Amino acid sequence: MARFPVHTRDSAPEASKPALGDVEARFGMIPNLAAAMATSPVLIQSFIGIFDKVHSGSFTEQQIQTVLLTDAVTNGCAWAVALHSALGLQAGLAPADVEAMRAGRSPADKTLGALSTLARSLIEKRGRLDDEEIERFLAAGFYKDLVLEVITIVAASTITNYTGSVTNPPLEAALQAHAWNG
Repeated sequence: MARFPVHTRDSAPEASKPALGDVEARFGMIPNLAAAMATSPVLIQSFIGIFDKVHSGSFTEQQIQTVLLTDAVTNGCAWAVALHSALGLQAGLAPADVEAMRAGRSPADKTLGALSTLARSLIEKRGRLDDEEIERFLAAGFYKDLVLEVITIVAASTITNYTGSVTNPPLEAALQAHAWNG
């Protein structure tokens, strides 16, 4: 059962309506999690802003989805795991890598594996990475600025993951094939 309303553009608070319009324009629909976020105009507006930055940064869509799926699993947000499983596959992630991340493991792909491992460590260690973790990330071909950019993606996904856990929106029919129970 949803703990918070799943708004439509008509039922949302007035200040949330423009952000829901942005979400609908991008996805062709309003995902239930965004509809639940709309209860708070501050939250939905912040969500749009940070995700714009995430998707206009240095990482490819496959890399972004790797971090987002890893974070969703690490934070235990079933709704986000389903969404990012679907979006990861759509972005061209190997099904075996998606399954590995859904099971809490890193992808076999060396670069994606380093990215996933760093993201998981950031969450589990609350940002307190040691030098060896950063060096392993750099050894995979990344640069120091990208360590900091991963923090942006982790922050964005934390907004989504925590909101999903608190609001408990229903999973859309299109995502049912990717349902996750942890």
